[in-house]
Amino acid sequence: MEEYKKLLETAIESRKLSYSPYSHFAVGAALLCSDGTVYTGCNIENAAYSPSICAERVAIFKALSENRRDFKAIAIAGGKSGEDFDGLCPPCGVCRQVLQEFCSPSDFEVILGSSGDNMKVLRLSEIFPFAFMPESIKKQTE
Repeated sequence: MEEYKKLLETAIESRKLSYSPYSHFAVGAALLCSDGTVYTGCNIENAAYSPSICAERVAIFKALSENRRDFKAIAIAGGKSGEDFDGLCPPCGVCRQVLQEFCSPSDFEVILGSSGDNMKVLRLSEIFPFAFMPESIKKQTE
């Protein structure tokens, strides 16, 4: 559990790098690899909205771009920019789908937390029970 608290602190720190001038909602993420390596991400907005990207995808794409595929957990922290926050910030549907593609749903853990002591650990399969998986494509094309 101590490892996850430290991962959450890293996600909270990553929030400070958020570029969120439109929503004023800053999110940070910290992705933990099996060997202990951590990749961070923050949300980056764009005036056209659709080119914006979530913190979770920034972290996982950074890791993937370095040929990493061995993920253990991700910590996510989000709230109003420049303020402490006490709510939990779950990943959006697009981020859940990306995590599903590259992480083991039954083993990969999602740590949600806040700037207080509020922390919840869930398996990816719990927050995304009916995911569209590679097998879903195979079934449809056979």
